[in-house]
Amino acid sequence: MQQILDFPKTSICTFDSFIVCDGSAAALQFARRVADPGDADNLLYLYGPSGSGKSHLLKAIGQALVAAGSGPVPILSCSDVLTVDDFFKQPLDVAALMVDDLHLLRDDPALRAGLWQLFNDFYSSGRILALAGLHHPRELPLLDDHLVSRLLWGLIARVDASDDTSRRMILKKIADDRQVRVPDDVVDYVLMTTSREVGDLIESFEALYRLSISKKRKITVSLAREANELNMNVGLE
Repeated sequence: MQQILDFPKTSICTFDSFIVCDGSAAALQFARRVADPGDADNLLYLYGPSGSGKSHLLKAIGQALVAAGSGPVPILSCSDVLTVDDFFKQPLDVAALMVDDLHLLRDDPALRAGLWQLFNDFYSSGRILALAGLHHPRELPLLDDHLVSRLLWGLIARVDASDDTSRRMILKKIADDRQVRVPDDVVDYVLMTTSREVGDLIESFEALYRLSISKKRKITVSLAREANELNMNVGLE
């Protein structure tokens, strides 16, 4: 389902709240360029693993454009598109369009053509387009060939926060946002016992944080072990 979002001024998905690491610096730089009214670049495609920050950057672009006075920005997830009409349910006389989850577009020639039409309506009129998916455009076989070609003309950046340095920065940022001190040995333990998916990392820390609040205990390795055991027991139920 396509939505028109008036981003709140206090949105947590902003450029300033984005955690920059080696694997995401170029993506952030390109996203800022697309959101800059004075920059000629108006097409961006972001790709990378789940939880790496692609959706965050799409929302940050929308937030920046709204703050600059562009008006509401439509955000469309291909996972919600069931029919061609889903591409055009909302008014599209807007300055920009964000399209997420390109890899989840269903294998349907009509949907492929509908997405190309929507893209081309914006592209041919010089409006801003930012899109994201798991894979490079050439590795998205369900896209129209014309769309793949156009995406390759624009800015393309991989977003990846799966290395330990980036994951450590993410944990520290989450802790700082909650004004919680997390010792380095706890960070090491969480990194060691959690998959490289950023979403799993955040979920593990949130579980640890909730346990700390409920038990009124400091965050330590011992408490982290308890949280990990509770998560494992829940998964077995």
